[in-house]
Amino acid sequence: MIDHLTGDQWQQFERQGYLRLGRLLNDADLFKLQQRVEDIMMGRADVNYDRMLMQLDEGKEDTRRSLPQSLGHKGATLNYRKILHMELDSEYLAYIRRPLFQAICARAYGPATAIACYRTMFFNKPATGGTPLNWHQDRWDWLDRDPVITIWTALDAATRANGCVRVARGGHKQPLDPPFPGCTMPQDEEILARLPDTHVDYLEAEPGEAILLHTHLPHASGINTTGKPRRGLSVVYMDAATSSARDLPFTILFGSGA
Repeated sequence: MIDHLTGDQWQQFERQGYLRLGRLLNDADLFKLQQRVEDIMMGRADVNYDRMLMQLDEGKEDTRRSLPQSLGHKGATLNYRKILHMELDSEYLAYIRRPLFQAICARAYGPATAIACYRTMFFNKPATGGTPLNWHQDRWDWLDRDPVITIWTALDAATRANGCVRVARGGHKQPLDPPFPGCTMPQDEEILARLPDTHVDYLEAEPGEAILLHTHLPHASGINTTGKPRRGLSVVYMDAATSSARDLPFTILFGSGA
């Protein structure tokens, strides 16, 4: 299992906006995280639900009709679309603080920089459903600087059939306006016209596999047409000195104050 990136790997990440890190979770650790998030969804976990932002999945074609996201448990069901603040759970906190992720952040932000998580979010596309995600970049105008590191981990197999993430390779080099999540982008066939140096890649992944993403990399996903859920974990790592106009609290993961 790798604990750092080579120079060639980092250059590949900078060139295409993503890099496959391989399978980082063995069967036992993967099952532990799968079971843990099921316990959280079903209300069985010893976590502070009052601090967790949770959103049920409505499964609509138009993402603007997604159900509201707010703090607190919404009922015992596996049909959650997203759960934010997964770092509040000890099992997930241990995973996102792995030495490899610390080494990646040190490479991106500097070895002496303390690192916080902007968000640690569970994403879910329930069986035969799930909410599609429009093309967008992850940028937030209420932060005084842009995070650049996202690590996405597949908790189930991610395939085209179950709505895996697709990206516009190289598109991170061309930040688009407006600078906040949800900026609608063209459909696949129009992306190359708007971002001429990009190509659409489908990030199919095995359970336990992790992928390093630049936060500016345009991405989207479809619905799940299979009979099994497609679950994943997305963590945005940022300079802990980042300030927010919304006065949001951030958990420091590495360095001073961790």
